[in-house]
Parts: sequence; structure tokens; C-alpha cells
Amino acid sequence: MADTPPRTGTPAPHHDTDLIVIGGGPAGCAAARTAAGVGMRSILVEPDALCRSLHRIPALNNVLGGHTAGPALAEAITTELESTRLCRLELGRHVVALRSAEDRVTATLDTGASLTAPYAVVATGVAPLRLRDAPWITAPSGLDLPPLWQADAGGTAGRTLLVLGGDRPVGTFLRAHPDTGVRLLVAYPEADAYKVEEIRDDPRVTLLPVEHVTLRARGGGAPAADTVNRDGTRHTITADACHLSIGNAPTAPPGDLVRGPDGYCPPTDQHPRVLVAGDLRSARFQRIMAAMGSGSEAALHAYYTARGLHVRA
Repeated sequence: MADTPPRTGTPAPHHDTDLIVIGGGPAGCAAARTAAGVGMRSILVEPDALCRSLHRIPALNNVLGGHTAGPALAEAITTELESTRLCRLELGRHVVALRSAEDRVTATLDTGASLTAPYAVVATGVAPLRLRDAPWITAPSGLDLPPLWQADAGGTAGRTLLVLGGDRPVGTFLRAHPDTGVRLLVAYPEADAYKVEEIRDDPRVTLLPVEHVTLRARGGGAPAADTVNRDGTRHTITADACHLSIGNAPTAPPGDLVRGPDGYCPPTDQHPRVLVAGDLRSARFQRIMAAMGSGSEAALHAYYTARGLHVRA
């Protein structure tokens, strides 16, 4: 789809662009591409490469377009954005402050430069939690477990992996390696119960709902795990290796964003000129297609509102 020519009179002389997009994942890229489609200029700020998190997803089953792996989708999105005339990319840059005012938003970069626009789409997404971030896990000082997506599927045949947490990378791992003979022992807290439904029927998986896990060092191998189950019973679990799949934490930039108790930024709670899209909205809607849709919707919201047109929910 070709960019629509910029509308006469936009952006206003005292603004750098029509729309600032913070975050270059699927949501931010969709926002910038949709903005271009209606003639809005945007500046997209991303500290890394576009769609960098997609490179950690070896198998896709919930996106349109025939993409079956994250890297292929990331490459397609990147190619699209790099050819979008009305989008200026600021890669390798962080937003260190976001401020909203009556007539503008201002994003300050780590270089000290400031960008202004009538609206900003914040789509900074989430980052993986670390072992120390899980209150339901007690671990020896200095222990650091790798995430499940780093497991070498080729070397897991016939092995048993203990996975702490039931986050969605477990399902992704199983879909990416349908023929591997691995056995997964998935210990997860009650908060992850809704996430494990997609793996419940996989014969390679044993689900272990727990209240708490205590890891102990074990010579020459993966740590042993002492579990307290929800019925109060206790068990000791050993495995050939141990990996994490405990979820993510929101990564909102500093400044004028309203955060909920869980750290996420509900779109309805924000300043009218600040539009939140993608995974930053909620832990319950972290899907690629949902992120892209919300990014596009945020850009259109800015477009219609800037023209005085009422936007219905």
C-alpha cells in the first residue's frame, strides 16, 4: 500500500511530526504504517532493531500472511517500514521522558534531543522477567536460569526439562519442535493457570501446579526443586536441565504515563494525547495480531481526533 500524500497543514509548524511512535515491535510498526496510509508523518523511536523480540519465536500459529516463524515476520515488517516514506526511523535511541501538555506531547531522547507531536503512540511492550522477579521461587544466590527459548531442541531428545512458569513460550517451544522426544515438567503458580490450557493435552507435558518452589544446587547438573503444592503436599523434583518461562514485565518509558498496580498502562487511563498500544496494555492480550491491531487503531484514533471527528470505542 502506497503512502497517502501528507495533508496540507500537517504537522503544525511548532511540531516535529504528526505522530511520535515509541517502540518498534509489531504494535509500533503497525501504528507507523497505518499513520502513513492516511497521510500522517511519524517518527518511530526504537532502542534496538525493529521487531527484535520476534527473533526469539521459532514457530507462529496466530498471524496472517503465511508466516510460520518469528524471524521471517520480523524481516517482512522491517522491509515494509524501511520503505515507508512518511515514517522516520530513530533506531538505537531511548525515550528517557515523555511529557503531555494541552496541545502536544514531548519525547526526550537519550541524546538530549526532544521531539514534539500532537499525539504519541507508546508501544514499548514487555521484557522477560528474571528469576529474582518471581516471588513464588526461592533460589540460591547467584543462580541464573536460561529462558526456555534458549533450550537446544536438538539435544533434548529423551531428556526431562523442568520449566518454571507456564508462560506461552512453552507452547511455542512444543510447536516448533513437534517431533522432539523431550519431557517437560511445567511448575507454575495459580496466576499462570489460564496460560497452560494450550499445552494441557500435549503428551510431552506434565503440569505441576504449585504454591512455591525452592531450588537447591545439585552437583554436576540442574538444580533440584522442592515444591509446595496447592494442596499443601511437598515433593522434590529433579530433571536434566531447568529453564524459565515466568512471563514478562511492562517496559513503559519514564514520564506522563499512568500505570496500574501490575505495572501495565491501561489505554483508558492515559492523557488524551498519549495512546498505548500492544503488549504494554495488559498481560492478557499479548498476541502478535492483537498488538498489530491495537497499534493501527491507535494511529487512526490520533488521525480522526486531530481532525475533530469523534472516535467511538
